[in-house]
Amino acid sequence: MTKSALKLATLALFSMALVAPPPFVPAFAAGGGSDPPSATPPPPTDTRSAPKSTKAKKKAPKQSSVNDDAFRQAYRAAHATIYQRNDYAGAIAQLKALGRDDNADVANLIGYSYRKLGDYRLSQTWYERALKADPNHVLTWQYYGLWQIEQGNRDQASYHLTRIAAICGTGCEEYRSLAAALEKPPGTGLVY
Repeated sequence: MTKSALKLATLALFSMALVAPPPFVPAFAAGGGSDPPSATPPPPTDTRSAPKSTKAKKKAPKQSSVNDDAFRQAYRAAHATIYQRNDYAGAIAQLKALGRDDNADVANLIGYSYRKLGDYRLSQTWYERALKADPNHVLTWQYYGLWQIEQGNRDQASYHLTRIAAICGTGCEEYRSLAAALEKPPGTGLVY
């Protein structure tokens, strides 16, 4: 073999060794335990040292919980602000004050309120946040489907309808409402 061919072969083997993953061989600690060793390795531990802080850490303020009576009362008040008084801007402020933007019910009502105010961009953001928090949140799929119809995205609204059907069937109110909206000709005003 020539020198250049030997170098090329060595380089190829070295490159393959760098790219190939190491073989997985479970390792078990020696010990006298009676349980058989698990084939699943323990989760990796972070061996990096974290920087030490000299200041005392403050506890984060406790956020309202869905199981908290104060949260439920404040949520119901915001709900009434939307559906009884049609004060969407006031409801947004009430819902944001709950400090639970990660709750699908809260995010959905914020999205609904923005939609009713005509801010479709923010409404979409909040609907997507609600679905990120709970991908099976039926009311969000319904309201977001109505949003899609208002935007002229009937195919996307149909997709939302299929998502609702997969979650709660075709007999639930959310399905019937969105299906009825889709049956209306494009450009027809929605009542919801």
